[in-house]
Amino acid sequence: MQGLLRRLLPALYAAWPAAAARALLARRAVPALPRLMALRPAAGAGEGEGGGLLSGAGETPEHGGLENVQKKKIFEENKKETKQMEEPCPADSVDSLMAEMPFVDTDIEDKFITHTTSKINIKKKRKRTTGKEIEDDTERKKKKKKQYQPNYFISLPITNPEINRSIQAVQDAVIQKDQRFSKAMIHTGSLHVTMFVMHLSNEEEISIAVGALSDSKDFVEDLLKGKTVDLSFQGIHHFKNEVGFVKLAENDHTAILKEIAETMKKIFQEKGILAGEERDFKPHLTFMKLSKSTPLRKQVKKIDPSLYEDFKSHYFGNEILHRLDLCSMLKKKQPNGYYYCESSIVFVLFAGEGFFEDYEN
Repeated sequence: MQGLLRRLLPALYAAWPAAAARALLARRAVPALPRLMALRPAAGAGEGEGGGLLSGAGETPEHGGLENVQKKKIFEENKKETKQMEEPCPADSVDSLMAEMPFVDTDIEDKFITHTTSKINIKKKRKRTTGKEIEDDTERKKKKKKQYQPNYFISLPITNPEINRSIQAVQDAVIQKDQRFSKAMIHTGSLHVTMFVMHLSNEEEISIAVGALSDSKDFVEDLLKGKTVDLSFQGIHHFKNEVGFVKLAENDHTAILKEIAETMKKIFQEKGILAGEERDFKPHLTFMKLSKSTPLRKQVKKIDPSLYEDFKSHYFGNEILHRLDLCSMLKKKQPNGYYYCESSIVFVLFAGEGFFEDYEN
């Protein structure tokens, strides 16, 4: 029986897959002594005083001595294998085992824990940041609106009596149809075209703006090149049915006016004045607006276009650009209804060959 075991054990070890054996041995570092135990004699076969292995009954001393040598050799081999079992499994063995597993190409921890958590954290972080940016932007806009709300503007005054009379006729027609709109009308003495608006916080900034307006004169005259800007007003339109205005005919003169507005705005901005708006410059002549009266705004939400239907294509007259004013929106108006003027620039117009004249005189 012992001989049979000695012959079978090497074959069994050779048949066992190396990878599986390493995995099993790595998990259980138990001394492999089955062969030694299998070679022990059965109980009662005989033991020496020191517990040593003895030869079986009927065996010759030579045979017993040879068997003891073989047992000692087997014991030494088992001791060597046990020592190897206790050593850590080589990395290449672990890799070869892992390569046989079905999830070898999927890093489960990285894919479903670390990566997902990272995405969640990034998403939450972005959401918090975005929310904070929106909140900060809203507060910034509110602060800017409060601190930098326009309180001054560059005005192109309407001085042609024909335009004033035509505007007055439209206003009377509207009021005749609905008396409530009398509070929405613009005084004919205040009629003007707004070039651009600005915010001036103190007297120092007002002084800077006055200087910017003075510096603008040379640039405007260079753009005019001795020509006049003749603005034609015809037809009526509205902004969201809340503001009624007379339209400015689109032509070369209007294009020059837009260029003048842009040039002057840059001059003011270069001097540190918060001037202009993000929207494009659309010159127009306002004659009524709901925001002029808070009580009216509560009663009426929209201006019915039928109120000025008869004047939709009416020709109101022409205005020649001859003066630009720096006006206050908040200071008390002049007796004629026009805005308080901090400063003005007047252009000398060519009235005939050989002489010049001031348009106002």
